[in-house]
Amino acid sequence: MNNPVFTLDFWMRQLDNYRDFGLLAPVFLAALEALIPPLPLVAIVTLNIAAHGTVLGVAASWIGTCIGCTIVFFFVRIVLRRLIRRMEKRYEVIRKAERLVETIRVPALFTILIMPFTPSAFVNFAFGMSEYSSRTYLLTLYAAKLIMIGLLGLFGESFVRAFDNPLLFVVAIGIIVVLYILSKKISEKHRLD
Repeated sequence: MNNPVFTLDFWMRQLDNYRDFGLLAPVFLAALEALIPPLPLVAIVTLNIAAHGTVLGVAASWIGTCIGCTIVFFFVRIVLRRLIRRMEKRYEVIRKAERLVETIRVPALFTILIMPFTPSAFVNFAFGMSEYSSRTYLLTLYAAKLIMIGLLGLFGESFVRAFDNPLLFVVAIGIIVVLYILSKKISEKHRLD
């Protein structure tokens, strides 16, 4: 196969092109992940770290994900909530989500939000629909995302350095597996799956 996509040189050139956009690209990509859930936040944080270093990559990823989550939360709270409230009487799933949200305390919310594989789009939607305090939700979200992005930063740093030391690749994969298992258990406990 002579396809350039499968060469390290190709990807290094792409990384150089990505760097040319400055810090706007990493912030935008992380924000986009909150708006389009299938985008892999782990890959975005790793790319940001590879392009801008650990500190700037983590900071840009955190700022971006907080911006994206805030936009989704307020869009649901201000725009969609009125529309969906009209349908609420017909759909039990909406009522269940609201009841679930109203019983969650800050420590449990923090734990849910800190896990990188928790369906954050669902959480932002559910809390946006509820009467939960915007200030409490957003402050908890920002603190949890800081720690989550920091953990993903460990993965990203290990992954980037794995090219020099393959043992770090095993560490990086181990971090992701542990975070995935914890996310699934927490999602099951709080009925978010």
